[in-house]
Amino acid sequence: MRKIEFFAVVFCLMFSLTFLLPSLQAETYPSQPIQLIITLAPGDGLDVTGRAIAEQLAKILKTPVVPVNKPGGGGTVGVDYVVKGKKDGYNILYTNSSLIYTYAMNPENVPYNPFQDLEPLCLVGYVPLLIAVQAESPWKSFQELLDYMKKNPGKVRGSSSGVGSIGHFGYEVILMETGAGITMVPFKGAMPGFTALLGGHIEVAIPSITIISPHLTAGKARALLTSKKIPEHPNIPTLTELGYKRDIPSVWNAAFVPTGVADSIRKILISAFEKSIKTQDVADTMQKIGYVHDYKPEEEFRKSMLEEYLIVKELSKTIGPTYK
Repeated sequence: MRKIEFFAVVFCLMFSLTFLLPSLQAETYPSQPIQLIITLAPGDGLDVTGRAIAEQLAKILKTPVVPVNKPGGGGTVGVDYVVKGKKDGYNILYTNSSLIYTYAMNPENVPYNPFQDLEPLCLVGYVPLLIAVQAESPWKSFQELLDYMKKNPGKVRGSSSGVGSIGHFGYEVILMETGAGITMVPFKGAMPGFTALLGGHIEVAIPSITIISPHLTAGKARALLTSKKIPEHPNIPTLTELGYKRDIPSVWNAAFVPTGVADSIRKILISAFEKSIKTQDVADTMQKIGYVHDYKPEEEFRKSMLEEYLIVKELSKTIGPTYK
């Protein structure tokens, strides 16, 4: 009889702990330093904004938040580290839209599913991409460039960071929306591609606002289209402003935790990220390097991320004819 009573007490205790554990975690979290895993190298825009956010998170959460760079594999190294780590809220992922582009292009080569293995905390903001030409080019507007492309199929060459890059998909969206294609020429990065434009080796480039901004000021380049409205350059239109259904993609930055982190901890982190991102210090940091400050909560961001992924996945089936 005593054995039965003993096991009954043990069962009740274990049952109670099942319900008490999440609240206990919330009460004690965070009790040690948190790592913010940044999937690009030090000095990159993702790194700069990540460190600014980490500084504010540390103040709000009252614990050290340590930025840790884990670049490589198009972001997969850092993501895989977080996915395979402990689900305790002490490893937070800070990455960009390569997360879904890499998976859409080569799901068999990616060791995780970003929609099953990660939970978004929030969207931080965007890096707008632009369709740029030389200042002395004959095209003063995107419509003029479009008219030329339709009359001269295959004659306009555009740089990108390679097949499957976000810039490449920008060209694919233009083709899908307008019926006019840009012959994509891959380079080892956005800057070499933009340098090729300035040198007259190609007709179009798709740089970030950070890369092109000083050349706009110096009168060496002209921006005909942007993926997102830029407050400092309000006259550069988006595709939707010109009457098309969708815009070319921007590079977004966002924060995630691995699936399995307790809801109580996620709620603490979501609140802390929102407060951090909305501080003036973070806004100023983002503006200085050409980012568009655009916080979105987890559910809204999850929806837009899935929509973008489905478009990329569909486009990836037809990629090929418009690049060299």
